[in-house]
Amino acid sequence: MNIALVTYQDKGAYASPTAENEDDSLLKFLQSKNLKIEKVIWNDPQVIWENYDLAILKSPWDYFDLVADFYNWLANLEGKNIRLLNPIDIVKWNADKHYLHDIEKAGLKVTQSIFIDKGQKINLQDYFEELRSDKIIVKPAVSGGSKNTFKVTTSTAEEISTKLNELLQEEDFILQPFLTEIEQAGEWSFLFFGGKFSHALLKKAKSGDFRVQHSFGGTIHPQQPPKHLLTTAQQYIDQFAKNCLYARVDGAVVNGEFLLMELELIEPFLFLATEEKAFENYYEALMKLV
Repeated sequence: MNIALVTYQDKGAYASPTAENEDDSLLKFLQSKNLKIEKVIWNDPQVIWENYDLAILKSPWDYFDLVADFYNWLANLEGKNIRLLNPIDIVKWNADKHYLHDIEKAGLKVTQSIFIDKGQKINLQDYFEELRSDKIIVKPAVSGGSKNTFKVTTSTAEEISTKLNELLQEEDFILQPFLTEIEQAGEWSFLFFGGKFSHALLKKAKSGDFRVQHSFGGTIHPQQPPKHLLTTAQQYIDQFAKNCLYARVDGAVVNGEFLLMELELIEPFLFLATEEKAFENYYEALMKLV
C-alpha cells in the first residue's frame, strides 16, 4: 500500500513548538513500521494521486486560504476513489465552523456562537449584550492559525467593525464571547486516535495576548485530564468523529462545565512529542482503519 502523508507548501508561517518538525517525526516513525509512506503537498500539480492507495491529511495548513481549490482537490480524490483519512465527508463538514450548530443541536455544549453571513454589514457594539461579554472574539467561518481573528472591546468595536465589514464582502464570520477562563487557566486540547483517547494538554497564551497557538508565543502544558472532562470530550468524538484516524477536541472549562471551541478533524497539530505512547497510539489506530 502506497500512502501519501498530506502537507502543504511551507512558507514559514507556522513555527513548530518542538525541536523537530512533527510531520518529519511521524513520517520516520511510520516508515520504521515498514509502511510505504511519503510526504506529499496537497496542491502540487506534479503529484500523480493514482500512485497512492491512501492519503492521510496531516498539515494542509493553507487550505482555508485556498478553500475552493481544497474542495476541488477533495472532489478529485473522491473521483479517483482514493481513500482519505479523515473521511472526505467529515473533512468537508468540519471545514466550516457552522458545524458547531450541528454539535449544539445534538445536545453537546459549545461556546455561544453567532454567524454573520457574507455581504451583511454590522456594528459590533450590538453584540456585547447578546453574547453576555464585554469582549468578543471575531473570526472567519472558514479559518485557521488566527487569520483575520480579532479580540473586540467596546472601545475598539467601531474600528474593528469597519475592518470586519470589508472582510464580510468576501466570507462569513463567527462571533463568540471571549472566555476569560482561557486567559486564566488555559485552553484544553484532547487528542484521540481511532476514537480512543491518547493524551491531553493545556495551551496558554503569552502575557498580553489571547491567542494560544505556539506560532504566537503560546505554551503547551501536558496534563492528565480529570475523568469528567475526558468523559465529556469522548462524547464529541463518539458522535462526530466516526471512522476518524485522528481528532482534537479544544475547549475551556466555564463555570465547571466544558464548552467546545473547536472540533479539529482536518489539520490539527497533534502534539505527538508530549506523550510517550502517542506515536504508537497513532500507528495502532491507522492499522485498524487500513
